[in-house]
Amino acid sequence: MPESAVVPHTLRDGLHGSTRFSRTGRGDTVILLHGLGMKHSIWQPQVDLLKNDYDVVTFDMLGHGESTLPPEPAALSDYSDQLLSVMDALDIGTAHIAGHSMGALISLEFALAHPDRVRSVSPLNGVYCRNDALKRAVEQRARMLEEADGMTPPEETLTRWFGDPISPDWREAAATARSMLLSVNPVGYRRTYRLFADSDRRHHGRLSRLVPPALFMTAEHDAHSTPDMSRAMAADTPNGRCTILPNERHMMTITAPETVTQHLDDFFRSLNG
Repeated sequence: MPESAVVPHTLRDGLHGSTRFSRTGRGDTVILLHGLGMKHSIWQPQVDLLKNDYDVVTFDMLGHGESTLPPEPAALSDYSDQLLSVMDALDIGTAHIAGHSMGALISLEFALAHPDRVRSVSPLNGVYCRNDALKRAVEQRARMLEEADGMTPPEETLTRWFGDPISPDWREAAATARSMLLSVNPVGYRRTYRLFADSDRRHHGRLSRLVPPALFMTAEHDAHSTPDMSRAMAADTPNGRCTILPNERHMMTITAPETVTQHLDDFFRSLNG
């Protein structure tokens, strides 16, 4: 049975926090980091596909699910420190780290800060050096959240993630994402979104120092975590590779879980050869 519990950790400035996690399987450890507005259970399809061969850990990032709010203003190091605390609490020495969207930013931040704890890093649908139009759009969304002092209706986000109209094949995935967006802590979401909006250049000029092997993966039709971004990150990384999933959009982790997981599994296994 999967282990699900809460582990304590210390936040910046000595504040005390806690993290809800789930762990199941056996083998090399894989840690999956979810994106904005989601929680650790969004990874259940990947967990089910990986647990026979891997020790799979998921957890709620700061401000999401049942985990503590991040400090304000939030910093990427807060989320990286949370990951370190989870690994230490669960006695995990090294792991394959994969993160989606906001989780991709955290995965890179952690791999740069703690390369000795990372067997590989897989940023999925990551952002990198947005162009002016994308920068204005994400800044506008961050300001709207701040002015609303909470959540805004999820429809615009779902359109951005799944398209309009939503394909019949993706309606169940979109309903799952919508339910999580409606239940997320609005303060945690707002603080994390501001950080997400401001962090697209956080790793520019630093990826040349990324030690672990890296798989950058995104979707052909992800207009905000674009294929060009993943290609650029892979090119800037000493041991980076890039995969673009055809006909997919931002939430490819739940619209094409088998394909995403197969690419991850192939990558992990290639490192053992």
